[in-house]
Order: sequence, then structure tokens, then C-alpha cells
Amino acid sequence: MPGRVLPTFTRAEVEARNSASCCYVTLGSKVYDLTSFVGDHPGGGDLILDYAGKDVKEIMRDEISHEHSEAAYEILDDSLVGFISSESTSKNAGTDTATTTGAETSNGQPVYATTGMSREEDLSVDTDPQKDYQTHKFLDLNKPLLMQLWNSGFSKDFYLEQIHRPRHYRGGESAPLFGNFLEPLSKTAWYVVPMVWLPPVTYGSLIGFAGLGNPVAAAGYWIGGVCLWSLIEYLMHRFLFHIDGVLPDNRVGITLHFLLHGIHHYLPMDKYRLVMPPTLFVVLAAPFWKLAHTVFFYNWYAALMVYCGGVFGYICYDLTHYFLHHRNLPSYYKQLKKYHLQHHFADFENGFGVTSRFWDKVFGTELETPAPKDVKTQ
Repeated sequence: MPGRVLPTFTRAEVEARNSASCCYVTLGSKVYDLTSFVGDHPGGGDLILDYAGKDVKEIMRDEISHEHSEAAYEILDDSLVGFISSESTSKNAGTDTATTTGAETSNGQPVYATTGMSREEDLSVDTDPQKDYQTHKFLDLNKPLLMQLWNSGFSKDFYLEQIHRPRHYRGGESAPLFGNFLEPLSKTAWYVVPMVWLPPVTYGSLIGFAGLGNPVAAAGYWIGGVCLWSLIEYLMHRFLFHIDGVLPDNRVGITLHFLLHGIHHYLPMDKYRLVMPPTLFVVLAAPFWKLAHTVFFYNWYAALMVYCGGVFGYICYDLTHYFLHHRNLPSYYKQLKKYHLQHHFADFENGFGVTSRFWDKVFGTELETPAPKDVKTQ
């Protein structure tokens, strides 16, 4: 498996770390070291020490005590030091997955051959850049990625094999892409998407409503645009972002693929390269403006409403995509999150729907978690 594997702990080992000088807690199978945070906790260190050595899932969601914000979970993720051992888990479950499958394992779990991973948590395990480069001879995460790729001479097959083996850069930071003044242009915070696109969508929608003069028809065109986006989202993800089969076997094609979507599968938990930069969205959205006005040539305002509904659908898509990777979500979205992250760590050839599984069901690409496979010994 690529990357540095974090250690595992038994429940007893975690429970023994229950003091101010060594304070561990768990959240599900993850183990966190909060020793350095005890004195900084806004509610006082005693509240943390009350749960030292214990699982904090329920108390963090307790509305009576204090339901913690998403920022609290982000702070927690920065303190990840390992996982509860599979032996402890299997005893609780009454079975040992690694023993029954006989497959090579990661943290006691069977591993998928195409990704080198076994579960969602593996996506957040820090990669050791030096060891990863020595093992795979692909890209050095400590150096700007783009020129390495451009000058590499990698074959398409080798590139695709490596790009779908996810890495995780130093606690979720962004690996260098350009390594110069262009670097900030390659990063986009999630909140930039609604800040940039909601105002023009709102303005355009108001003009469309006024121009059509029929609220029901206007709403119909707008909702139609949202629904149309869901299909466009699926088609783009499947036939543009995952163009693997017909990708040109040269550095131009490989580099463009990397910039468009490959880097997301290579570093799926990079929060600043998860949503689409506004400049790229303008390039991709321009043809759809022309298409809308070609199809609805008979009424400019109808075309505008469909287009605005579509752009609103895109905003929902990009925010959903970000939250699926980086937020705890309500029950429906937890299932969607599980589905999408399986696309990253188990089966990238299926599961192209992000905001919905609907089109995967229609076109027969719904992701059903495949049986884990043996992997090559690294």
C-alpha cells in the first residue's frame, strides 16, 4: 500500500492514555492524541480529560452538552495518530476479515489491487513522500508535480495505474503543483464557488422570471435546468473526467488529464483542489450557454432560466463534492459519502454520480463494492 501506515492500538492501550500528560481519545476506529490540545480546549481541559481514553462520538454530538462544529472535527483530524487494531474490532464483531479472506491486508483489512486501499480511512493516512517515490518511481510529492509529469516520459498505462492509487499529503495540505507564483491560482476554497456564482445566478433568474411573465413556466424552465445539470454532471464525470480508455499516450494528453481530474484521484483529500476554479468553470460552461440558446431559440428568457438552473445545479454539485470529502453529514448524505469515497478507494470505473446515484442506476454504472483483491507485495 502506498504511503506511511499509521500504527494500530488496542482498546486497552487507548484507555491507558487517560491523563493530561498523555491523552488519547477515539472516534469510531480512529485514534487521536489530544495531549497538546487539553490546555487549549475552549471549554476547559477538564472536559477533555473526562473522556480521556474513551470514544467521543456521542459527546461531540450531544446537543445538551455542546454539539461540536465542523471546525472541531477538523481540529480532531489534525491529531490523528492511528487506528483501533483489527484484532480488537474483529473480537467485537465475532469475525476476523483478514483471516477469512486470506488477502494481503492494510490495517487488518483486505486491500483493493487497483488502489492499494481498503477503506475510507486509508484516504486520510499521510503518505511518506520519499518512500512512496522510491517504491513507485512516479511523482515526488515534495517537488512541483506538473513539470515532473511533463518531463517524465511516463506511458499512459503506468500513469493511469499510479494516478488511481491515492496519496495523502501531510495532514491534508496541498502538494506543490507549479511551485511558483502560479501556485495560488491552482487552489480554490469551497466557499469561493457560491460567492462567485450565486449572485449572477440570482440576477439572471430574476431577469428570466420578469421576462417570461409566467411564474409557473419560469419555475419549470429553471427546475428543468437543475435536472439537466444532474445528467451533465454524470456525463462529464464519466466521459470527460474519466477519459482513461481513449486518453492519448503522450505527455500533452496525460498532463491535461492530470490537471482536469487526475490530480483529484491522486490526492483526493486535498481540500483546495476539490472544487472547480472559476476560470475553468467559465471555459466549460461557455458551450452550454450557446447550447441553451440554440435549443430554446424561440425565447431568450427561457434559455436564460434553463441556464441559471443548470449553474445552480453545478453550485450544489461542487459544494456536495466538497462536503462528501470533508464534512460529517446527515444520514442520506452519509450514504452518498460512503458511495463516493468507494469510487476513490475501491472502484473508480463505476459510481460517477456525485449528487445522486440516479444516472448510475439508469446507465448501469452503479457502484457495488467489489470483493477485495490481493495486491502485489510492495
